[in-house]
Amino acid sequence: MKKTDLEKSKASKIMGQMRQAPLPGRFGSAAAALPDRREQRKIDQANNLVPFAVKLNADLVKQLQAQAEQEGVPLPELVDRVIRAGLSAAQ
Repeated sequence: MKKTDLEKSKASKIMGQMRQAPLPGRFGSAAAALPDRREQRKIDQANNLVPFAVKLNADLVKQLQAQAEQEGVPLPELVDRVIRAGLSAAQ
């Protein structure tokens, strides 16, 4: 068997394995479990949440992300808590 034939055989074996592999969760039935943008907007409005975009220093964002990961909380929850603590301390 020639080297090229061997490589073709390996490639076809890999392609067969890829075809038989299960779909990742983001494409399968789990994708349907996530709400679309309109539904998510309604959920956020019901929870009295408003989108608020700001530009922050990259170092500050990295610190916030690291702290959120360390505490195991979502980033928006941590930012909410930090802003509320800062505002209450300023009064």
